[in-house]
Amino acid sequence: MWRAIASNALTILVVGLFLVGGLILWGQSQYKAEGPLETAICLQVKSGSNMTRVSRDLEDQGAIRSSILFRMAADYTDQAQRLKAGSFLVREGASMAQIIEEITSSGASTCGSEIEYRIGVTRTQTRVRELDPATLDFVEIASFDAAEEETPDAYTEKRNEADTRYRVSLAEGVTSWQVVEALKSFEALSGEVTEIPAEGMLAPDSYDVVVGQDRNAILQAMQDKQQLRINAVWESRQGGLPLDSPEEMLILASIIEKETGVPEERGQVASVFVNRLKQGMRLQTDPTVIYGVTKGQGTLGRGLRRSELNRPTPWNTYQIDGLPPTPIANPGLASLEAAVAPDDTNYVFFVADGSGGHAFAETLQEHNRNVAKWREIEEQQSSGN
Repeated sequence: MWRAIASNALTILVVGLFLVGGLILWGQSQYKAEGPLETAICLQVKSGSNMTRVSRDLEDQGAIRSSILFRMAADYTDQAQRLKAGSFLVREGASMAQIIEEITSSGASTCGSEIEYRIGVTRTQTRVRELDPATLDFVEIASFDAAEEETPDAYTEKRNEADTRYRVSLAEGVTSWQVVEALKSFEALSGEVTEIPAEGMLAPDSYDVVVGQDRNAILQAMQDKQQLRINAVWESRQGGLPLDSPEEMLILASIIEKETGVPEERGQVASVFVNRLKQGMRLQTDPTVIYGVTKGQGTLGRGLRRSELNRPTPWNTYQIDGLPPTPIANPGLASLEAAVAPDDTNYVFFVADGSGGHAFAETLQEHNRNVAKWREIEEQQSSGN
């Protein structure tokens, strides 16, 4: 009898182990399987929340099939205690494994509200945006110039939300003085900036920041990125360029940046200046003259006067040979690349063509015709025709 009991017990144990093993394998497959979510959502995890509340929220929104299995998976993988507060993008069909990784890894919000401080050449804007999970596009809620406009309620509301993300964006062609002045005006940041970084040494790009972050740390990140770009682009330069150092490349790139806002033209504009440098011609470019007047402290806000074109300054390329002594703005990566890989042309002149771009010429005679056309366009614009 005891032998029969032992045999039955062994059979039950084997079957039990088999069932447990099957259950584990099933659970693992469910953990990694594509989830039921049909449209991406933005999951908000509030400070002090726990995996039980989060799993129920996910189940209610149709992101997972079982909140119990989700919690068991989080416990089994030792991730339940690593839950982070924030707003997290849960993509269409995300598995439980992917969701758990999203809400327990870095803690950086990947959706929800964002406040962007955008530093432009002519104005600085604060934009309040919200990510639409369905399209992954940001929808603008409010936009204002803090120096000139009242602060909208939407900004104040989002500033008080703990999971709001922050970003500082630099447009190509801003000056270092403009960047520092703008950072000073962003009340979410801290730290006193006592020294303006060298012109040209701040990389136009977008930077994630946090409330209370030191302005000097942000400026250092911009300088580090620009230095990496300068090093990489200089190493990739064409042979035979009239540039003796990365510093000269940076100066030329800043002039290219200020001369055209048309991406397709950068190589042509670069070729004009490279050809002029090779031929010993003066660069004769207005943005350098403007920099000599403003020193990069804001925009001129008017046309250049004849007296300013005739007045010698270290940046007046109508009066000096070669490149000016410093950059005149912070160039983006595309302008740096154009400076070391200009188009292969014989152009030595260009003038605005009325369409936002420029007309290029190889000879003075051809250039004069282009200038005459531009003068006609200016007259028509001023007369309102």
